[in-house]
Amino acid sequence: MKQYGKVAVMMGGTSAEREVSLMSGGGVLKALQSQGVDAHAFDPAEKPLAALKDEGFERVFIALHGPFGEDGTLQGALETMGMPYTGCGVMASAIGMDKWRTKLLWQGAGLPIPAFVLLADDSDFAAVEAQLGLPLFVKPATEGSSIGVTKVKQPGELRAAYEEARRYDKLVIAEAFVGGGEYTCAIIGDKALPTIKIEPATEFYDYQAKYFRDDTVYRCPSGLSAEVEQRARELALTAFKVLGGRGWGRVDFLMDEAGGIYLLEVNTSPGMTSHSLVPMAARVEGLSYEELCLAILDMAHVG
Repeated sequence: MKQYGKVAVMMGGTSAEREVSLMSGGGVLKALQSQGVDAHAFDPAEKPLAALKDEGFERVFIALHGPFGEDGTLQGALETMGMPYTGCGVMASAIGMDKWRTKLLWQGAGLPIPAFVLLADDSDFAAVEAQLGLPLFVKPATEGSSIGVTKVKQPGELRAAYEEARRYDKLVIAEAFVGGGEYTCAIIGDKALPTIKIEPATEFYDYQAKYFRDDTVYRCPSGLSAEVEQRARELALTAFKVLGGRGWGRVDFLMDEAGGIYLLEVNTSPGMTSHSLVPMAARVEGLSYEELCLAILDMAHVG
């Protein structure tokens, strides 16, 4: 078996997604230890990163979500320490955490995305509602796990939705509704795994549906035709590479009733909980949770 040395499973942290990160990290830690890896929990909210060197760690499995874990800051710090880590590098992590700039890059590369507007305090909210149509979604640009997201269904509700999202982020996006289904595609190395169709019992795929409810339906295989499945996987890989993605990640997308695919966002440090989607797709591909964790750890890098 490959020797990984002493491995820190980075979990917890200080973001709004701390709770989810602890669940992800706990799963990864148990899996790595079960495979004989000398893995230990490391919570950057409780000890400084310098302790990685002091305690003899040789590589880091990043299981943090949200700011100061998924946004390039941690990746940059580990780069300066010469400490190999899993997942995307500094640039892709920073861009991927920012839904607005991700959309701008994809748009510039000619990739399909839903219509959107960047909101501000002085936006003409009625005009935005008319432009994008109802329903529409409002979301903070740099939060994950659907935190601060609102589905606006009635005229005049956009301002309140903006103010709710504004509690989490100074950048807030209004995005047109695309109603043909929500999907995701996991990426491991240079390979796109089978797509998953997400069918929440709630109004949309919110925080509770993602992590705690048992009535969200996940279909993998997703039910797409072979031609559309291949097109979706190729588009997900292209979208990931446009952002400079590497290692592993997940690209979420929507479909319209005519079969058109619209890229939604990228996740550069996906969840690894019991409800999470990357392990689900890996299982369909014949990869166990433990094998998945080892495959991700194999791709740890500096620079």
